[in-house]
Amino acid sequence: MLGIDCGSENTGYGVVELDDAGHLRCIVSGTVRASARLAMAVRLNKIFKGLQEVIEEYNPDKVALEDVFYAVNVKSALKLGQVRGVAMLVASNAGLEVAEYAPLTIKSAVVGYGRAEKHQVQQMVTRLLRLEAPPESPDAADALAIAICHLHTEATVGRQRASRGTR
Repeated sequence: MLGIDCGSENTGYGVVELDDAGHLRCIVSGTVRASARLAMAVRLNKIFKGLQEVIEEYNPDKVALEDVFYAVNVKSALKLGQVRGVAMLVASNAGLEVAEYAPLTIKSAVVGYGRAEKHQVQQMVTRLLRLEAPPESPDAADALAIAICHLHTEATVGRQRASRGTR
């Protein structure tokens, strides 16, 4: 499962697995960095290539993104939308299903509180994945949180289906 935290300068990514015993394991996490000094088209291309490399190397089965949220700055929202489009294109190009989650849903799934602060998300991701140190950046931590949210949601839906089938 690949989680992607979209940003026009720093796009975080994290590949997480959930084993049969219900234990989460971090395969890789990192950040695709694209300087604000670069033209937007060049940044988008760098993000495309960076995410494409992650997908080719780690072969995730699905991708999850943070859904669009309210932004005060219209320019920032447009840039974010462009990066999200690139992330969806990379995933679709690889034949991967894309899931989207609201920020409140992601934080609730990982921290238990939808209005958690970034450092709380980072601490909980470190604990849930039993990492020796927090992820290299808040963007990578957010990407791991998105992947964890999807895996937890998928597991819950699977348990609900199984319980309906036994009645």
